[in-house]
Amino acid sequence: MGWNIKTFEQLSNQELYNILKERVNIFVVEQECPYPEIDSKDQLAYHLFKEEDGDVLAYARIFKGGDYYEEASIGRVIVIKEARATGLGRELLQEAINFLHNELEETSIKIQAQDYLRKFYGSFGFVPISEVYLEDGIPHLDMLYKK
Repeated sequence: MGWNIKTFEQLSNQELYNILKERVNIFVVEQECPYPEIDSKDQLAYHLFKEEDGDVLAYARIFKGGDYYEEASIGRVIVIKEARATGLGRELLQEAINFLHNELEETSIKIQAQDYLRKFYGSFGFVPISEVYLEDGIPHLDMLYKK
């Protein structure tokens, strides 16, 4: 069971459906945050995900520099509840960073992180570049990684 990384055009209808289903389950339902999850940016992103028996276990979308922020970016990072605390989140983020460095040759990565995950992202070298602010009622901060 390896990692998949695909552009929007390379995703099958079923893969896209499974990804969007899990993003809505986590960001809208689990976090009780009604907001427009489908934001018309998926077409620009690379989609990194791991599946098991057709179910998405972990996912992140990746942008090259200039497509979301001036810097490259990783967002919509999810691990389904049943797979949390297994190391899958660390594996996911490392895969995303490796892809940005090795395939897209990016050296700076900006993220918009939920504040409670500050230490997690910090363990990869991300540093805060903003104060904490509310995004859809959830405390966030901007963080930056430089190779």
